[in-house]
Amino acid sequence: MTKPNLSPEQVDALLPQTQCGLCGYGGCMPYARALVNENAAINLCPPGGIQTLKDLGNLLEQDPEPFIADMETKAKPPLLAVIREEECIGCTKCIQACPVDAIVGAAKLMHTVITRDCTGCELCLAPCPVDCIDMVAVQTPLDRQKQADHARKRFQSREKRLHAENIQHQLAQPSLVASTNTLDKKSFIEAALLRARSKKSLHK
Repeated sequence: MTKPNLSPEQVDALLPQTQCGLCGYGGCMPYARALVNENAAINLCPPGGIQTLKDLGNLLEQDPEPFIADMETKAKPPLLAVIREEECIGCTKCIQACPVDAIVGAAKLMHTVITRDCTGCELCLAPCPVDCIDMVAVQTPLDRQKQADHARKRFQSREKRLHAENIQHQLAQPSLVASTNTLDKKSFIEAALLRARSKKSLHK
């Protein structure tokens, strides 16, 4: 049931903008839409913790008290991704996974995380083929809203960029060069993985 006089944007403004998908809706705005249009539960945002739970309860006129004990157990502290650069093989998989373009680097070059932009979503962990990324707890920001607004802008900017790139890709004609580049990248990653495994076995 749609809640009267309430927009998804109003709800999204209360969310931490980690874009982690832990709520089960794939991102902050999809969760906001579900809260407004599908009566989704208000306790599905571990990165937001108890404060976001209370804020959502207040906006949506729902009592957060029944959910507080559960949120205390599953709330996540602010996190930061840290790449062990000496182990990075430059595969770019983490760059592709980051929802806010907080990782910089290039193919065959080591990557690093822009501290001020990382939302701690952990989406870069799974695609890393050499497990060279750690998540470390960081101090709660003094201005949570300012950080969330910054993350939202970066996420929206990335979405626009990917949309434009997708259109360009659809318009472009397939070429032998593009196919060769894909094969070269695949071969590079496979070779880098072999080197990384050999290096680990030597240190055992």
